Amino acid sequence: MMESNVFQRTTTTDAIISDAKYNLTIGAVLLWGFLVNWILVETVDPEFLRSINIWLFLGLYFGSVFYGVNLFSKSDDPVKSFIGYNFVVVPFGLVVNLVVSQYSTEIVIEAIQITGGVTLIMMILGSAYPAFFKKISGALAMALLAVIIVEMFQIFILGMHSNWIDWAVAAIFCGYIGYDWGRANQIPKTLDNAVDSAAALYMDIINLFLRVLRILGRRR
Repeated sequence: MMESNVFQRTTTTDAIISDAKYNLTIGAVLLWGFLVNWILVETVDPEFLRSINIWLFLGLYFGSVFYGVNLFSKSDDPVKSFIGYNFVVVPFGLVVNLVVSQYSTEIVIEAIQITGGVTLIMMILGSAYPAFFKKISGALAMALLAVIIVEMFQIFILGMHSNWIDWAVAAIFCGYIGYDWGRANQIPKTLDNAVDSAAALYMDIINLFLRVLRILGRRR
């Protein structure tokens, strides 16, 4: 049995897999999440999503995400963790659908390319300097919380949105990609930990993509 928090796991009774299989599993799980997102974008009418009461949508969104995170982070069963991962992927995919529908295909493709390139760079840095990213993890968390509070205040109270917030959130999630990738390579390399690590990275990458998309959309 493992510790409940994914990245605090230092020991395990599960089978250790090779580095190649571990990284391949992380990649495959990430690709599955992106594939589900693409299917949702292609098949679900964004107008239908917009017709749903915003508070109902947000309630279902956060309920599904929190349930999924709780499921995969506390499980040492890769199948159960993968199910939890999908409870995160689907609501994220619906949000991606809503956002992507506002932009041209050209901008979306550019955002995907930039996100992919930045993700690769941050993974390399996360592997090379895991101690650095661990040191700034507290600052990242505080910065993200502060930016979210400011953004919610601007949107719901002031009815506005500052452009700098998108840049700040993008920078924060760049840091989180490096941090989570570094942590993923410091825990026991089991099949379940690979799924859990991919789930954490997926959320980082999608959040980065959405902010890059908004930044590019304003420039055009």
